[in-house]
Amino acid sequence: MTDTRALGFTVPASLGGSDEVRRRGLRRMRTLATSLLVLAAIVYAFTYGEEGGLGYVNAGAEAAMVGALADWFAVTALFKHPLGLPIPHTALIPKRKDALGASLQEFVSDNFLNEAVVRERVEAARISLRIGQWVSRPEHARRIVDIGSRVLRDGLSRIDDDDVAAIVREVVVPRLKSEELSPAAGQALGEIVRDGAHHGLVDIGVEEMHRWLLENQETVEGMVADRAPWWTPQWVDDKISTRLYREALAWVDDVRSDPEHRVRQSLDAFLVTLSEDLQHDPDTIARAEALKERVLSQPRVVDVAVALWSGLRQALLDSLDDAAGMLRSRTETILREAGERVASDTELQARLDRTLSDTAAFVVTNYGDEIATVISETVNRWDGKEASRKIELHVGRDLQFIRINGTVVGALAGVTIHALSHLL
Repeated sequence: MTDTRALGFTVPASLGGSDEVRRRGLRRMRTLATSLLVLAAIVYAFTYGEEGGLGYVNAGAEAAMVGALADWFAVTALFKHPLGLPIPHTALIPKRKDALGASLQEFVSDNFLNEAVVRERVEAARISLRIGQWVSRPEHARRIVDIGSRVLRDGLSRIDDDDVAAIVREVVVPRLKSEELSPAAGQALGEIVRDGAHHGLVDIGVEEMHRWLLENQETVEGMVADRAPWWTPQWVDDKISTRLYREALAWVDDVRSDPEHRVRQSLDAFLVTLSEDLQHDPDTIARAEALKERVLSQPRVVDVAVALWSGLRQALLDSLDDAAGMLRSRTETILREAGERVASDTELQARLDRTLSDTAAFVVTNYGDEIATVISETVNRWDGKEASRKIELHVGRDLQFIRINGTVVGALAGVTIHALSHLL
């Protein structure tokens, strides 16, 4: 059984084993109400025919019995036939449970599941403030990450490579083949170039090329020397290869250090032209789609996709298993900082509460009736006797007060009427 305290809240004891608690309470109140009726009957029997003060007691006891019996009949008639007699308009709940469920559904829908009530309750609850304060505590952020890590790890572990391969082969690849991707790729490329987002990638490429040249001078010079004519002297080949290496290194260094280098500008112009052609030039679109078709038709595409997925999944699993790892630590920090910001920023709280309020209002406005049907459908599935038993278990204890009050009020009324009779 889940320990709800681990989630930061506790369940009141009254919600656990509550049916037995209600059953004992109903039994006590029913016994008390019946005992008062029996007491009134005994007092009536012992004071029958008496005059004076005992006459008042007798009249009160008689009226108390009448009140107690009348209210016993009224309460009992809700749930069953009194004394098992099929008296009309008794056993109302077993007979009319469906109508009762429909009425209860309509009541809940009209008075609880309406936009005004839901908005008021959500805004008054200040949910964002409470969540922010709760999450900002390190132990709570850590608990969320622990639970989320276990759930995510369990979900990732259940995904089989064969299932991923089937999805890629039967869903992803056919979908990519059927869709014309060139215009979308051209538009995305244009946005990237326009925002200069590719400059970082170009910097990395040029930097890596410069580093490789610095570390592989002999390799580069050897490649140049291997391409020299057989009849040239060795010293000439060495001078030419060394000069070409230095020129290449200097050229790459110029491109690396100059953000406005003409090579970079030429690359930008080429990418802009390519993005336009991918969107509007039929020949370029046709060539790009043909290339896409050839690539996606390769048998290794599925294997590569599964291998990439397996590597990514294993990396995630390893990170989720490491309680002190960067992924979990960083996630805890982000959660805690987010909670602190929400808890301290009243404007953010107001925006979040409005969003929650709007969401709740949308749900009840559009789906409130469907939600409320849970009541009528549940009651409709109940057997008549079961419905009567369940309802009596929840409200029967309070209904016994009607019997007790009827006994007491009846006694007072009897004494009052007896006194008026003597006065008149």
